[in-house]
Amino acid sequence: MEACNRTIVARMQSPVPLIPQLGAHLVAAGGKRLRPLLTLASARLCGYPADADHQRHVGLAACVEFIHTATLLHDDVVDESLLRRGLASANAVFGNKASVLVGDFLFARSFQLMTADGSLRVMAILSAASATIAEGEVLQMATQNDLSTPIEKYLEVIHGKTAALFAAACRVGAVVAGRSEREEEALDAYGTNLGMAFQLVDDALDYAADQQTLGKTVGDDMREGKITLPVLAAYHAADAQGRAFWERVIEQGEQTDEDLPHALERIAQTNAIRTTVECAQTYADKAVQALSIFPDSPIRRLMVDAAAYTVSRAN
Repeated sequence: MEACNRTIVARMQSPVPLIPQLGAHLVAAGGKRLRPLLTLASARLCGYPADADHQRHVGLAACVEFIHTATLLHDDVVDESLLRRGLASANAVFGNKASVLVGDFLFARSFQLMTADGSLRVMAILSAASATIAEGEVLQMATQNDLSTPIEKYLEVIHGKTAALFAAACRVGAVVAGRSEREEEALDAYGTNLGMAFQLVDDALDYAADQQTLGKTVGDDMREGKITLPVLAAYHAADAQGRAFWERVIEQGEQTDEDLPHALERIAQTNAIRTTVECAQTYADKAVQALSIFPDSPIRRLMVDAAAYTVSRAN
C-alpha cells in the first residue's frame, strides 16, 4: 500500500499547477483505499511474488484508485456535493470546471497505467469496468425521483456504479499472477458481492450516520431524490400518510428544513436501515463464500475481514 500511495502521488504530478494542487487536496482527504487494497491482496492471494521484480499489481492498484477518484470528482459535480471524506469537496474548493477536467486527467492517467502494464487482458477488464461505471451513473440519473423503481433496478444501478470496479480490481490480481479462469471468476464474484454490500451500507449510512463520522453530508441522497433501498423499504412499508410524504419529498422534490428529521424518523419506524444492512450482509456472506476455493492464509483472512468491515463500518 505504501508503494501504491507513492505511485498515486507521483502520477498526479503535472506541469499544470492546478492538477497537483487539486490532487494534493484529494490525497490530504485520505479515503479508505479499499479498491487498490483489493488488487494487491488478490494478487498476493494468487501467489504473485512480493519483491522488487514483481510490481505490476502496484501500478494496477494505483490505476484502480485513479478510476475511482475520477468518478468521485465527476459525481460530486453532478450531485452538487459540498463534502467528501470529511473535507470540502474538490468542486466546492476549486469549482466544477476544474473538478471535471482533473477527473478527465485522472481517467487518462489510469489508461496510461493500463498501457504501461502491457496486458490487453488487464486493459479489457478495467476499461469495461470504466464503461460500466458510467452506465451505472446514467441509470441512477434515469431512476432519480421515481419511487416506482423496482428493487431489481436499484440493484442494477449499484452493481454498475460500485460493484463493477470492485470486481475488476480483484480480477486483475488473478490475471497478473497468471492464475486460472476459475480463480479469476472466484475473485470477480468476491469483488462483485463485496461492492454490492459496500454500496448498500453507503446508502444506509446516508440516513443513519453521524455527519462528522460519515465525512459527507447526511441526507444528500434525499435532497437529490436518489432512489436507494432505505427509501424504497420505508416507502413500501409506509401507510398512506407515509407514502404521501415520500412522494412529496422524493418524486415532487418539495422539501423543507424539517423534512430530513422526519424522513429519518420514518426510516427508523419502518426498520428500513435494518432491511438494507441485512441485504448487505447477504452479499458480504456471498463474497466470503467465493473465497472458499483458496487455501487458508493471512491474505485470505484479510479479505474475509474486509467483508466484515464493509457491513459494520460507520463511514
